[in-house]
Amino acid sequence: MRGSRSVVTRRLDGAIDSTISERGTIWFRPAGVKQGLINMSEPVPAILHLYLPTGLFLSHDLGEGFDATAIDSLRHKGGFRDPLLAEIAFAIMLELEHETSAGRLLAETLAFSLVARLIQNHTAPRSGLVTPAAGEGLDRRRLARVLDYIEANLEGDLTVVRLASVACLSEFYFARAFKAAIGKSPHRHVSARRLERAKDLLCDADRALVDIALGLRFSCQANFTRAFRRATGQTPAQYRRNRLA
Repeated sequence: MRGSRSVVTRRLDGAIDSTISERGTIWFRPAGVKQGLINMSEPVPAILHLYLPTGLFLSHDLGEGFDATAIDSLRHKGGFRDPLLAEIAFAIMLELEHETSAGRLLAETLAFSLVARLIQNHTAPRSGLVTPAAGEGLDRRRLARVLDYIEANLEGDLTVVRLASVACLSEFYFARAFKAAIGKSPHRHVSARRLERAKDLLCDADRALVDIALGLRFSCQANFTRAFRRATGQTPAQYRRNRLA
């Protein structure tokens, strides 16, 4: 939740709880828990709803260190604080407000991070994960395969699932290992590479701006223009004019 303080009253499975909410307040509702009444004493400027498919909690996606039964011990939690969960949610909201070309990669990576945090801190003590060695990056050959795949598919549908498959790792471990190897998340790297590709494509005067935007996985030309201007200080049209002058 983002915005002013408000007393939020909710009914879940017959139980009622009231919470004084403020920026970063979180509610968690597992699948199958019925929600009834929701009342807010004051208007709330922004609420982000995140839906995590149960498939994300499978050890096949998260890696061998995770307990696949952890999802069974997740319970409803009302009005709690978790700084890491909040920061992940704020990052997702920022992407929704300011779209990048690799937004899908970011959302997938953050979804796995959300699941890992829920399993780590919000399940029964018997559940959870075995933490792998910290800071282990992709080895040289795996990294080269992934980087080559990214370069060959900048105008394609790049996802964490596909990149992890190229690296032969689980999706969750891949995102961590990739960042450890090059110092940037998959999302940031792909965003940067797509903007560099955009510069090359803009040198073709016959290529329409909207085609470049959609080809590089922006949802529309306006979002492409905003992202390009943030990165370069120029709009795509200005960049093209300057290069072709």
